[in-house]
Amino acid sequence: MNCKYNLLLLFLCGFAALSVSTETCGTDLQVGTSCIIKRKTNNNKEKPHERKWVHSINGNILRWKDKKVRVIYEGISMEEDGSLRLLNVSLKDTGKFTFTEFNDVGTEIGKDEVEIKVYEKAPKPTVIPKCSKDGNATLSCNIGNRKDLTVSWYKEDKKIQNETNPQMFLSSTQVQEYKPYSCEAHNPVSKDKSESTPISCSGFGPGGKLFGFDFWAMVGIQAGLGALLLLLICVLIICACKRCQERYNCTVVECAIFKL
Repeated sequence: MNCKYNLLLLFLCGFAALSVSTETCGTDLQVGTSCIIKRKTNNNKEKPHERKWVHSINGNILRWKDKKVRVIYEGISMEEDGSLRLLNVSLKDTGKFTFTEFNDVGTEIGKDEVEIKVYEKAPKPTVIPKCSKDGNATLSCNIGNRKDLTVSWYKEDKKIQNETNPQMFLSSTQVQEYKPYSCEAHNPVSKDKSESTPISCSGFGPGGKLFGFDFWAMVGIQAGLGALLLLLICVLIICACKRCQERYNCTVVECAIFKL
């Protein structure tokens, strides 16, 4: 029985060890990443007596002295060789990390510097069209108030070159094409793309579209259907009055009044 428990414990410990990230931190990181800021190799054979990590904004974050570690900043730990492990980085971790070690008389014997920048994950943007009276349109890629994002525009899923502004202008001719447009928001660590949206400026000018069809063509169709419906109502009224005349031997006017 003890053997089974020992094997289970060994398996769990091994799994936990594998789940801890051993990835080396890059220059750009996404919020929530765990990684290690590796020390650069040096040829110094002198044994360190003190080590410390300093952040350019948050100040002293970790100190090792007399084989005792003092962690001043949450979410970090130190590896055996002095490398710094970061757990679930956040925006406040952006900055320069400086490592320094000293011998037993306080002389500096090693120094490293690493600068990182942390970004939030790019959100899924939305395309918002705004039409003018002359049939032109301005498309806005809604990314909120994010200043770290760059925008790219697509027409029929093909990237439009040299369009990186959150707003894009379409002429009335381009609007009449009724083509789908989308935008993509991205930063150095992530990207996301909006849904592809066909652009229509309904009712704006002779070139506008209504539900994807030519505006004036739709107006003509609806007017024709209205006239046909009115004609049908008139025919029904006349037929009803005829029957009334035959049945009650009255005039057309009397029948109409009777029906009302």
